[in-house]
Amino acid sequence: MDPKDLINRVDEKACLDFLSMMVQHRSHSETEGEKELAKVMAKELEALGVVSDLQAFDDGKGGTRYNAIGTWKGQGGGKSLLFNGHLDTNPVTEGWTIDPVGGIVDDKFIYGIGVSNMKAGDAAYFCALKTLKDAGIKLKGDVILTFVVGELQGGVGTYNAIKAGYKADYFINSEPTDLYALTMHAEGSGFTIELTGDTRHLSKREEAVDAIMAACDLIPRLNAMTFSGALSPAHESINRVHCGVVHGALGRNLEEWRPPQVADFVVIRGTARYAPGQTFEGAMKDMQVELDALEQRFPGLKAKLIPKDRDNVPNMPAFEVSPESPIVKAINKAYETVRGVPQPTGVDIPSRFYGSDAGHLYHELGMEGIVCGPGGRYNTMPDERVDVVDFIDMIKVYMLAMIEVCEVA
Repeated sequence: MDPKDLINRVDEKACLDFLSMMVQHRSHSETEGEKELAKVMAKELEALGVVSDLQAFDDGKGGTRYNAIGTWKGQGGGKSLLFNGHLDTNPVTEGWTIDPVGGIVDDKFIYGIGVSNMKAGDAAYFCALKTLKDAGIKLKGDVILTFVVGELQGGVGTYNAIKAGYKADYFINSEPTDLYALTMHAEGSGFTIELTGDTRHLSKREEAVDAIMAACDLIPRLNAMTFSGALSPAHESINRVHCGVVHGALGRNLEEWRPPQVADFVVIRGTARYAPGQTFEGAMKDMQVELDALEQRFPGLKAKLIPKDRDNVPNMPAFEVSPESPIVKAINKAYETVRGVPQPTGVDIPSRFYGSDAGHLYHELGMEGIVCGPGGRYNTMPDERVDVVDFIDMIKVYMLAMIEVCEVA
């Protein structure tokens, strides 16, 4: 079947209805709704006629979480392709003007919490496989669809799927990139910094060591950091530090009732992003250099860096793939067939600062893959939404990528 004839078989209304159904399940991370949607997806995979696995795993807190995984067995002789995306979403924030779980569709967008991050990607590869099956297409290689949870806790769902033995020759992670082919993203790790000064009453402020003033000096320096050892300018471009929490007051209990005294304790919490070839230890060492310099600028200050690994899983690793990899070429070719123009490819988009489950597939299994999904422009914000045309085009791109990688039997 001609590729353009095949992609014209996509039932746009049915695909939008399927995504709307997913949005209507309130699958906030680590809730009963997350479990329910995983069970729904397992049933949908079974109804599709593929091998369905509702994979249970320990959440590390005495409970159980679920991944839904489907395997479309090939006829043999082709490469296998694994799709990866998460079902869990962030909670609803203030500022929404539409029902966040209504699954509302208009002539331009589909709306809802998690629709960009990342149910549109999940639905796109489900609908791509369904369209191929409905068209009677058979492939040589296996296609594996993973609908995981716990990406928002560092990728525990994908980590457990890997431990259960799921792997393939190549992968496509469907995090929202606005259909850009992302070939590298950073590793992400958290940190805490404690600044201890020396308090005085404001009448003797000149004798104090003001922890808040030290924090005000430090934070812009941290936020402007890049780390040593970058392999190229492209690698250095995905270096970033962000301080997202700062709290200063009196003592370790951070007593706030006595503002006439100089604050002697500050806690700063943040995250560091660095590229393949750079390390967590190296990044922390570079940050320690900044803290040592801070102590010199504020005599008497004590600055302590507390590196923080994620509980139960490693830091979400960095990811990289050569632009010449067969999986990159496959998705580039599919995109150009669908849209008639070359696919933007590389690292020059905000998604390069993501942490994603692509890092686990790359780091733990050595798999070659690409990060490419619908959504991104309106990601994790009030009235989160995805362009309808991007969602439909992503389905078509995924279909053609399946055919290119796995080959028609």
